[in-house]
Amino acid sequence: MMKAHQVLLSATLASAIAGTVTLTEGNTVEQQMARSTIQLPIRGDIPSLGGAREWLNSPRLTPAGLRGKVVLIDFWTYTCINWRRTLPYVRAWAEKYKDHGLVVIGVHTPEFGFEKALDNVHRAVTEFEIHYPVAVDSDYVIWRAFRNQYWPALYIADAQGRIRHQQFGEGGYERTERIIQQLLTEAGNTDFRRELVSINPQGVEAAADWASLKSPENYVGYEKAEYFASPGDAARDRPRVYTAPSRLGLDEWALVGDWTIGAEAATLKAPSGRIVYRFHARDLNLIMGPTVQGARVSFRVRIDGKPPGSAHGIDVDEQGNGTVSEPRMYQLIRQSEPIADRLFDIEFVGPGVEAFDFTFG
Repeated sequence: MMKAHQVLLSATLASAIAGTVTLTEGNTVEQQMARSTIQLPIRGDIPSLGGAREWLNSPRLTPAGLRGKVVLIDFWTYTCINWRRTLPYVRAWAEKYKDHGLVVIGVHTPEFGFEKALDNVHRAVTEFEIHYPVAVDSDYVIWRAFRNQYWPALYIADAQGRIRHQQFGEGGYERTERIIQQLLTEAGNTDFRRELVSINPQGVEAAADWASLKSPENYVGYEKAEYFASPGDAARDRPRVYTAPSRLGLDEWALVGDWTIGAEAATLKAPSGRIVYRFHARDLNLIMGPTVQGARVSFRVRIDGKPPGSAHGIDVDEQGNGTVSEPRMYQLIRQSEPIADRLFDIEFVGPGVEAFDFTFG
């Protein structure tokens, strides 16, 4: 399984692909749309949507029951930063076009074990203000039916139930909305506003600072971890006291204290455990959670050995203090320019915390 990242298009190419519509005297919307039509191959019919453990915000939906509607299917998992940055657009499209023939369906397919817990998915749907239907695909049934490999992944089907467009990763928003409009028009729905949605995402949902983003996503569990620099390498699935080297290179990281490194995560077994990481990005996020449901573990963040001050993320204060209270993504650092190589340090006051994945923005 992989997370898809943004594919950057030049403004000229994006404009050509999008086929922006400008009405002239004596021309109907349909005539202008015909001249600016985006060529969309038929990629097969919508596969079965069966196998979901639960449906949220909707009764169970089927491809047959969706005939006559344009359908946007969004594969997501609630800790994925790449998906979080696409969510404002999906929410806006769902709201703008819901009365004009569009049905948006979120398919929540988990990456980590804790994302299979229904309570965690329910909480994410409420917190992220997702009001469109969500299929809880914890067993990967719908994922496999689509032969999907990415978070996020968008599939758009026409009113005949045929998939006409797919988008993997961030970006392509103008093109995607133009395709929605084109397929709605083909289905006879033309009474919507032609201007594109206007989005100003905030907090975690704000677009990455791609120009300064040099550190890639990195996992803490041994199945996918890279650049681990604690002396002696990782002891798989058994406790060990780790130390950090005297110097870390860019993107290297280390554990300090009594940790057990598992396939998905590293678990702190004693108080005063730390993780240190040298990174280059505006934002640093860490997916983590308590090992016991309902427990709270305090932590303190430092950047280059000092409290983060104005560079603190939304889940810590200016002194770097925060609390792990549920399994999710925590934004720990958001810097302003200039962006440079920085040494990040997080110290946990007590044991009983799991760290899964570092992401950047």
